[in-house]
Amino acid sequence: MAATADPRLPDLVGTDTTVFVLVAGVILAWGLVLGVWKYHGIRTSPDRTAHLYVDIAHRAALLYSFATLVLAALVELSSFPTVVNVVAAAVPVVFFVAAIVSYCVHGALRDTDNQFVDLTPGTYAFMIALIVGEIGGVVVLIAGVVARLA
Repeated sequence: MAATADPRLPDLVGTDTTVFVLVAGVILAWGLVLGVWKYHGIRTSPDRTAHLYVDIAHRAALLYSFATLVLAALVELSSFPTVVNVVAAAVPVVFFVAAIVSYCVHGALRDTDNQFVDLTPGTYAFMIALIVGEIGGVVVLIAGVVARLA
């Protein structure tokens, strides 16, 4: 039987990709922990539901973990320089994390069932930055993959 080489992770994917895969794993673990919080809310509340924002935080973290994994794949496949890929992926991930944090805060405070009812100063600007940052980052990475295919 022939011995097979044991490739090391840096031989398989870039460090930038590895970082985003790890971030995806951390967000996934966070989502699973939020599921425990959600379960506790369901188990202990009179109406057998968790607070709306605890539910949203749980679901968002699970979805954002997989979105971050897609970003990691796009980073690996993009032909753009590492710094471009890292910034393009990091911007959406920062917004993903910010959203989960805000959902957790509203869930913990139980202060609203709609965070856009009583807007704080800067909310509109933040949402514009989120829209441009998330979509822009993904489009840049997709362009990097398309450029590699061309």
